Amino acid sequence: MPASDDPIERAIWSLAARLSERSLAALVVLLYAGGGLLVPLALRWSLPWLVLANVLCTVWAGVIGLAWFGMRIQSTFRRHLVEWTTDLRLLDAGEFEWLVGELFRREEWTVEETGSQEGPDGNIDLRLTKEGRRVIVQCKRWTSWLVDVDEVRKFAGTLLVEGLPGSAGIFVTLSDFTAQARDEADKAGIALVNNRQLFERVEKVRKTEPCPNCQAAMRLDRSTHGWWFRCVAPGCSGKRDLGRDPGRAIELLTMDRDVVAGRP
Repeated sequence: MPASDDPIERAIWSLAARLSERSLAALVVLLYAGGGLLVPLALRWSLPWLVLANVLCTVWAGVIGLAWFGMRIQSTFRRHLVEWTTDLRLLDAGEFEWLVGELFRREEWTVEETGSQEGPDGNIDLRLTKEGRRVIVQCKRWTSWLVDVDEVRKFAGTLLVEGLPGSAGIFVTLSDFTAQARDEADKAGIALVNNRQLFERVEKVRKTEPCPNCQAAMRLDRSTHGWWFRCVAPGCSGKRDLGRDPGRAIELLTMDRDVVAGRP
């Protein structure tokens, strides 16, 4: 969900994030036909009030519908960030936060993006919940210098303000942490994730095409001849040619993992 200080905007995005396609259709019909027509007619409102109700309900239905489509587009983009990005350093700060958020989603967390690239975010880029547990995440897309102890202390202070223990904090960076920062995090109970650990976790949640020979994972790649999958298992020559059209690859990679593997 995009970060915003406007409570109405946040409420709209939050609602859109929870709606299925069927629920969205039902809500749009309820707003337009119910709130915009049936209720005013049943209450015998005058024509100006009926028109006003119809316009307002139509606008609200449109706003919620656009927010829903925006959420779906963002969801697709996040999936592609995980599947297609081989060099995480190529991501900008916003994309990096989206990738980290998608990583936690695939690790079965409910994720709310709260970071802002246009102003202060209070040292909170992601809010995670799972089975009643609350966790906040700070993301630093730093590659040229280490995260120092001051940054960890700021994050520890944020946890204190949020009324959360240190164990409810995760600090993620594309670089690494100084020895002092690690010591401070250990004392506070904050979990640290550096570039190597992040890449390993991303690799674990990436969806793959099973090899037709050995059923091991195949990696999507591209050559001068087009797109193809190649088996990553040592000694296996399994390969699947996708031609010059990546459409099938995108379809396979964004499908449910069990469906891709052929499991019921």
